[in-house]
Amino acid sequence: MSGQYFTYRDLRVYQHAKDYVVFVYSLIKQFPKEENYALCDQLRRASVSISSNIVEGMSRTSTKEQMHFIEISYGSLCETMCQLEIAYELHFINDEQLHEAEDRTTAIAQMLSGLKNKRTQTSHL
Repeated sequence: MSGQYFTYRDLRVYQHAKDYVVFVYSLIKQFPKEENYALCDQLRRASVSISSNIVEGMSRTSTKEQMHFIEISYGSLCETMCQLEIAYELHFINDEQLHEAEDRTTAIAQMLSGLKNKRTQTSHL
């Protein structure tokens, strides 16, 4: 398959979401071992879901379906941030890591909102 079929790779939000997964995984490495199948597993699934749903949405031809998957991606982003706040409260991550997570989350949320607005405007033309 040619790279032309993977246009989602050109989206900044996809690239940032993928980097966010790597960031979350790096945080998980410092969690206690007993969290491996609890909070760690939830964080892995939620963070991976962000970029996966961007890709799935962009593979759809219907604007309505695209919006649906962008919204799922946003929900997964919020879920990940919630879980990182819990990790902070449990002292698994520190202030600096939480603030970096908040900054990355905000940036991705803004990009998702922009993508949604762009798709909505394009569908009305």
